[in-house]
Amino acid sequence: MTTIADRRVDRARTLRSARATVGAYVSLTKPKLVELLLVTTLPAMMLAAGGWPDTGLVVATLVGGMLAAGAANTINCWYDRDIDRLMSRTRDRPIPSGVIAPRNALWFGVLLAWVSLVLLGLFTTPLATALAAGAVLAYSVVYTMVLKRRTHHNTVFGGLPGAAPVLIGWAAVTGSLDWPAVVFFGIVFCWQMPHFWALASRFRYDYFRAGVPMLSVVAGPVSVGRQSVAWAWATLAVSLLMAPVTPLLGWTTGIATLVLGGWYVVESHAWLNRIRAGVPDRPMRLFSVSITYMTLVSIALVVDVLV
Repeated sequence: MTTIADRRVDRARTLRSARATVGAYVSLTKPKLVELLLVTTLPAMMLAAGGWPDTGLVVATLVGGMLAAGAANTINCWYDRDIDRLMSRTRDRPIPSGVIAPRNALWFGVLLAWVSLVLLGLFTTPLATALAAGAVLAYSVVYTMVLKRRTHHNTVFGGLPGAAPVLIGWAAVTGSLDWPAVVFFGIVFCWQMPHFWALASRFRYDYFRAGVPMLSVVAGPVSVGRQSVAWAWATLAVSLLMAPVTPLLGWTTGIATLVLGGWYVVESHAWLNRIRAGVPDRPMRLFSVSITYMTLVSIALVVDVLV
């Protein structure tokens, strides 16, 4: 009886260990960030198709995009493991905490990239595959390895691969690009600046300790707030072009982009006003609003296409 009980305990421990290892590898991909990126992919595909695209194409594109984004994030975690150890927000990630060996993480990232490009290459279009490859290289190599530790302009460049899922989704359906895709790309690109600068401001001391020249480290809070306001206004301005350049869209998108964009602008101004007043600036409030903004804009586009 004791032997049987011991075996059951060993199996339970092995199962828990396997689950923990799988969970650690999944966390390397930063699934919350991947989910936010994919929120923009499906609306782009539906805009390109003028309705619901082929389901197989949707699945292939979303899975391929998820794996590509996960690959870029994993390689980012591998390269940034030294500074992740210095930051309270990241020191518990699998590599700095010792759960996953750096070499294994790198190979995992490379494998994800390879699988994603094979999947996109087989089931989507050459342009979508090339855009995905470019986004992975831009984020994991140019942003992470070249720019992140050298210039505070890193966030602006990082916004390019961050907005790439829009172009990938459109190209997966049409094999080309058009103005609606470019405008939607512009919305996501501009939106990312206040979104990330709010987060970076919340953890500015982490970045300072790690020696990463984020804007919140090299510029004063008022300057960060002003630039966030400017980019929020840019987000609103670009978003108002969405309906005019997309004939199949109607009043739903027009009203949604105006109201939601206005909300984003108001919240960015509120953050700047708190900074100037010298009261707790609560940057994560703008961060939360930014996530809600992008989610609702994407939903509005889907509804407008279907209705």
